[in-house]
Amino acid sequence: MPVTRTLEADVLRRQDPELAEILLGELDRQSTTLQLIAAENFSSPAVLSALGSPLANKYAEGYPGARHHGGCEIVDVAERLAVDRAKALFGAEHANVQSHSGSSAVLAAYAALLRPGDTVLALGLPYGGHLTHGSPANFSGRWFDFVGYGVDAETGLIDYEQVRTLARTHRPKAIVCGSIAYPRHIDYALFREVADEVGAYLIADAAHPIGLVAGGAAPSPVPYADVVCATTHKVLRGPRGGMILCGAELAERVDRAVFPFTQGGAQMHTIAAKAVAFGEAATPAFRLYAHQVVANARALAALLAAEGLVVTTGGTDTHLITADPALLGIDGRTARGRLAAAGLVLDCCALPHGDARGLRLGTAAVTTQGMGEEEMATIASLLAGVLSGGTESQKARDQVRELTGRFLPYTG
Repeated sequence: MPVTRTLEADVLRRQDPELAEILLGELDRQSTTLQLIAAENFSSPAVLSALGSPLANKYAEGYPGARHHGGCEIVDVAERLAVDRAKALFGAEHANVQSHSGSSAVLAAYAALLRPGDTVLALGLPYGGHLTHGSPANFSGRWFDFVGYGVDAETGLIDYEQVRTLARTHRPKAIVCGSIAYPRHIDYALFREVADEVGAYLIADAAHPIGLVAGGAAPSPVPYADVVCATTHKVLRGPRGGMILCGAELAERVDRAVFPFTQGGAQMHTIAAKAVAFGEAATPAFRLYAHQVVANARALAALLAAEGLVVTTGGTDTHLITADPALLGIDGRTARGRLAAAGLVLDCCALPHGDARGLRLGTAAVTTQGMGEEEMATIASLLAGVLSGGTESQKARDQVRELTGRFLPYTG
């Protein structure tokens, strides 16, 4: 049977109807609920096609022109294309597109620059730092001596004076800037200044804002950081995966840290899908999309504040919003469950300076669906109504279905 036929959905229905129903069920879930998780998005049909391509069959340990397996002539072209597109998109001298995830990209960056026991300065986990920024449950916290900086108690903004003071005191081998729950732009130039002062490497974990960077809606860490780690999903709208950007002087160290030190064979179908996403992100349409993501997030943050939620930092510069629903009489974990029952899917997160859990949400996916500020008003009203108890779950669920029915992520 021709490959084009074997990739069609009806083949899966015949071969494995049980799994086909699972996949269709997930498509229905994504299409009939509001995807407000800040780390998620809808990849394009072209990206999904590359993920389901024959490149998934190819074993390709190593790099283009230096593989450990034969028959890599075509996949070498695909990887070179992904690398060239990433370099052009972000203005980087070198790009490694093999990392399986954002976490594996960070692991490779540490492997390239650090040795076990080295001191690293990073945003503390209670303030939005990632697991790879020093969690004791993660390799980072077990292998390195992490020192955490925080945010100002009043503004919720990164305390840059504390960053400088801690760097001078601890003389870290590397400084990490980046977060999973910080809604404001990061001052990369200041971090570069502090790193230079203490002789540290600067690692930017740009997993969340990198798509905005691609679309010109957020400042780029590339001119300032020694190494930039990122994901290719989230706002970038590519496949789930990671990448690393760096200067030419660190290229060999980074590549060897990815393969053979931390990973084996590259996932060539995913790398091809990354190439597709980089190509899409270089278009004027994506630039408009990235700016709309930010406009939607700012509008939604202001609307949520007007509804009684306490929005941390007073707003957002990015796709990401964190908020405390306590004034509505509900905690973050309970709020997440209540919203999920109504078809509003988002996350919990730690809130600075306290043990309470807040809500973390983003506008990347709903913007991909074509929603704008008018729909953000509807979403804010739905969120507040469910959280306050003023809107019954089933009524809200019906309203969500009506909204998503007008903005399907995929058609046909």
